[in-house]
Amino acid sequence: MKTTISQAPRYNEETITVGAWLTNKRSSGKIAFLQLRDGTGFMQGVVVKNDVSEETFQLAKNITQESSMYITGKIVEDTRSPFGYEMQVSDIELIHEAHDYPITPKEHGTEFLMDHRHLWLRSKRQHAVMKIRNEIIRATYQFFNDNGYVKIDPPILTGSSAEGTTELFHTKYFDEEAYLSQSGQLYMEAAAMAFGKVFSFGPTFRAEKSKTRRHLIEFWMIEPEMAFVEHEESLEIQENYVSFIVQNVLGNCKLELQTLDRDISSLEKVQAPFPRITYDEAIALLKEKGFTDIEWGEDFGAPHETAIAESFDKPVFITNYPTGIKAFYMKPHPERDDVVLCADLIAPEGYGEIIGGSQRIDDLQLMEERYKEHGLTDEAYQWYLELRKYGSVPHSGFGLGLERTVAWLAGVDHVRETIPFPRLLNRLYP
Repeated sequence: MKTTISQAPRYNEETITVGAWLTNKRSSGKIAFLQLRDGTGFMQGVVVKNDVSEETFQLAKNITQESSMYITGKIVEDTRSPFGYEMQVSDIELIHEAHDYPITPKEHGTEFLMDHRHLWLRSKRQHAVMKIRNEIIRATYQFFNDNGYVKIDPPILTGSSAEGTTELFHTKYFDEEAYLSQSGQLYMEAAAMAFGKVFSFGPTFRAEKSKTRRHLIEFWMIEPEMAFVEHEESLEIQENYVSFIVQNVLGNCKLELQTLDRDISSLEKVQAPFPRITYDEAIALLKEKGFTDIEWGEDFGAPHETAIAESFDKPVFITNYPTGIKAFYMKPHPERDDVVLCADLIAPEGYGEIIGGSQRIDDLQLMEERYKEHGLTDEAYQWYLELRKYGSVPHSGFGLGLERTVAWLAGVDHVRETIPFPRLLNRLYP
């Protein structure tokens, strides 16, 4: 019976064959222990000299790291193993013998591993991180599909900036100016006016030469937009969504979390509702904690977000930021013209902002005023104005950064560990 490691528990006390690679081995006298992987999981194969041919035993003793094979044996329970099962090997068929594999079982630095990212993906730790990432994506589709959202794909090459900033990758689209998208939000607003509730999931790019461990040049973002949804309802959707993906990771990635030595006690507390504080309250809290480097009207840095998060045992919303530090499309607070109806969701344990969202301006005249204030050209943004001209409604949306969310749930220290194949610039500017 040819199957996979993940399916091996179904064949307890039966003999199966698995195509696998060797990650490590140890042997002593008349027994060899082979650490196997096949992409679906990891399992130990035990080769006893008296139970196999001399050829098979010598192969088991001498096989090199990352050599590939078909390995056959009986599946038995093993309570000492995190996987819970091991294989009592009866036969090995070598497919390819690898030599001088560069990532040995010893410790390696992050830069070395990033230089060998194409091979680092094979490691047990990276496997666990990517399985958690995959579960977040799977749960995301389930959440939005079950709640009546339509998946829409906005363009990656755009003619304008979603945030109205200059931190964009510039290129040429034939004879026209174009940029790599920093957000699909504006296009998703157009889609929301057609379908009501929509979401996108795709790559975004930021031309920021940030050297912090939490920033990436390229990352993936989930961006829902919702017609007839105002700010408070949007916050409820956000906390329900985050709670849903966290509970799914806890339920479906137990082995991966264990592999990463993730303390799940804080994750188990992540259930809606989440605490909320205003920007004004956050400034006051930071002053109480002794921060002298932040004043009203300035944006928070990583130390500020961490200090705020430490005051709560769940993710926390910071609402109503000053108008001057937020994007042009955010709706003003109905009782204050100096703040907008927005919120950032700050993850616990120092992982920072994982969601940014707001209610969007739906008034045509006010949006035209914002265009003038921000120097936006009617030509590039005329279509966006027309969303307010033809059947405008209250609407809201948000964006969740996938990589930072993976880092939080997996408990990894470096955001770059959470993307499969980072581009060169991500290596230069982590």
